[in-house]
Amino acid sequence: MPDVTAVEFHNQSNPLKLSDPSGSARWIANAVKKEGKRLRSLQIVFCNDKYLLKINKTFLHHNTLTDIITFDYSEGLQIDGELYISIPRIRENAKKFSVTLDEELHRVMIHGVLHLLGYTDKTTRQKSIMRKKEDAYLSLR
Repeated sequence: MPDVTAVEFHNQSNPLKLSDPSGSARWIANAVKKEGKRLRSLQIVFCNDKYLLKINKTFLHHNTLTDIITFDYSEGLQIDGELYISIPRIRENAKKFSVTLDEELHRVMIHGVLHLLGYTDKTTRQKSIMRKKEDAYLSLR
């Protein structure tokens, strides 16, 4: 059984109440397990654009808004990381793509988890693989 207590949700700003935090944690833990890894610790921080932009400038040297930044501290099969998610970006993208806030939020969360699992999205092929993985895991929610 995957360790759902390894997933913690935090609100830096823009309080967001997940509809089912324990269900989301279980879903993430199961995705990690299906990829043959073990979830040690995952901190998911919901924040505003200003906070995430500061992180983006400080650590990645990018002066752009983004929906998620992933910090990977994983070792071997042990998944350990932090996901910083901009709720204003999620809201905007949900409208742009005509999906619910919940759908967009879960897509971005699993996107970050896939990065922790070793997937990248630098090339068109890698993006395609990641999108298929996202869709597959989203169908298991």
